[in-house]
This record gives sequence, C-alpha cells and structure tokens, in this order.
Amino acid sequence: MFNVGDKIVYPMHGAGVIESIEEREILGRKQDYYIVRMPIGDMKVMIPTNNTEDIGIREIINGHELDKVFAILGEDKINITTNWNRRYRENMTKIKSGNIFEVADVVRTLMLREREKGLSTGERKMLNSARQILISELILAKGINQGEAEGIINNCLKISV
Repeated sequence: MFNVGDKIVYPMHGAGVIESIEEREILGRKQDYYIVRMPIGDMKVMIPTNNTEDIGIREIINGHELDKVFAILGEDKINITTNWNRRYRENMTKIKSGNIFEVADVVRTLMLREREKGLSTGERKMLNSARQILISELILAKGINQGEAEGIINNCLKISV
C-alpha cells in the first residue's frame, strides 16, 4: 500500500505523486483510489488501491537505477528485428511492462532508428509515449523539470537540439 506523497509509476502512463487516497463510487461500486498527479500535462489519474500489483504500480527508481537507465540510453547498437509488426509488438510489450529499463531501451532503439531510417507514424507515436513515460520518471527521480529531463535523454543519445 502506498501513501500520500509517494512517487509511483503507473505503466503506460508514467510517474506521478499520490495527492490523496479517496473513496469513490463508480458504476454503483465504492472503492478506494489513489489520486495521482502526473508531472507532464498536469494530468490526474485515479488508480484503484486494491489491485496495484496486478496493474504493475511501483515506486520510482533510485540513483543507482538512474545510472543504469543512462547507460542503456548511451548504448549505440540497435539489436531489433526488421519486421515492422514484430518490432512494434515487442516494443509495446516492453512499454506495458512498466519496467523503466525496458522503456529506456525502446526510447533508445526508436530514436536511433529514427536517425538512421526514419519511423512510421505508429512507431513515432510509440516513441513519443515511451519518451513521456521516461521523462516523467526522470522528473520525479531527479527533482528536475521537463526540459532538463529531455536534455539528459538527448545528451545520453548524443542528439543535438
């Protein structure tokens, strides 16, 4: 169980801070929800408190894990299938896992692929989603703003803006 003020990650949505825990009635059923403010887009999400493990809710990463994320982003090899459909499914599975290292791998792979060959519309949307998830966790883990987080990612990938 998480508490108000905890920084958590909601797979497919990103990291946020629990602002409150409230009982709400939805479809005639009362249930407790975490009310989580996301740092990007000033969005709030409601997450049922009773199945956080099933959803994959976890605490944000620490400093040691941040170093591993940066190392993943800094790798310059792409080891990915050329079959678009398979590549898309594999990347989507990684993003849905909620594992920050998998998300960082998707961001790195797609950004390098975009630089070399370009991306389809679907993969570009996937890259934007994965970047937002990664950025939101960096913001909370390092206590920085969105621009700084984007700069760190670009620096790791040796991208000049």
